[in-house]
Amino acid sequence: MLRSIEDVPRVRINFLPTPLVELKRLSDVLAGPRILMKRDDLTGLALGGNKTRKLEFLLGEALSQGCDAVITGGAAQSNHCRQTAGAAAAVGLECHLALGGKQPAHPDGNLLLDHLFGAIVHWCGDLTKGERIPDIADKLRLNGRRPYIIPYGGSNVVGAMGFVAAVIELERQLAAQNDAVDVLIIPSSSGGTHAGMTVGVDLCDLPTQIIGIGIDKREPGEPPYESVLATLANQIAKKLGLVPRYTENSFQMRYDYFGGGYGVVSELEREAMDLTAMHEGILLDPVYTGRAMGGLIDMVRNKEFASTDTVLFWHTGGTPALFQYAKELVNKERERR
Repeated sequence: MLRSIEDVPRVRINFLPTPLVELKRLSDVLAGPRILMKRDDLTGLALGGNKTRKLEFLLGEALSQGCDAVITGGAAQSNHCRQTAGAAAAVGLECHLALGGKQPAHPDGNLLLDHLFGAIVHWCGDLTKGERIPDIADKLRLNGRRPYIIPYGGSNVVGAMGFVAAVIELERQLAAQNDAVDVLIIPSSSGGTHAGMTVGVDLCDLPTQIIGIGIDKREPGEPPYESVLATLANQIAKKLGLVPRYTENSFQMRYDYFGGGYGVVSELEREAMDLTAMHEGILLDPVYTGRAMGGLIDMVRNKEFASTDTVLFWHTGGTPALFQYAKELVNKERERR
């Protein structure tokens, strides 16, 4: 039986719908197809970002279960962790973050915001994907707490519901302006955004192809990313009463834009950030949206889209990370001059 997404526990912490805008000047500069952008950098909470869509459902479940703390993890400059800290503060839950690396002398970027939101940071050295979360949860339980675990990137079936809802939101915006999207470009990393959108596109029967731009490489021994996406999409479908029918072939990924690796800014990201800022007044982040927009620009230049196509770029946020990369970005700009 088909279940409405409105029946899933949820807390309203975003400013929705986020704007759907046309990037006319960027399209003209690239001599490419029509380019739209979904501005999830403007979700509002904690300086915005797509992860708060997942957190509406994750924290909805946490509160419905009577939890009093949340735990998640990631890299020191994790956008997901920053948004989790802000979301937890907004609903009155204690937040614990398992962050990779060592405590810096002076926190900046997302880490500074983590502290402002009152998050308790547990430094985890080389462990950057929340590997210590179970230990932290056990210690909290021993102290009588009721922690709720949010996985790396918020990418489980509950969190991914946020992007089924996001596509429903997009479908309503497109219908209101009698518009359609041929290709949707997203940065794809932990999988929840990509899997949720795929189910959402099918649920709304949109004639839209989703292309994920790979942000970081898989670790040795990990399953193929497409199989992870398929498993998650099938779990989402089952939760909504749909037929689980997704396979690895249901997902299109591009892995040719890794450059120097995760979080390493190359000319691809730098040019994408420059072009989008100078011609649209829109800021991208160096890790996710800069890389994904770089991929889109490269595909436009290689004539991979028809001139009549409408391409939608989903801006997933991450702007606070700009400040952590300030020295590198400024030095490169000086070299150009």
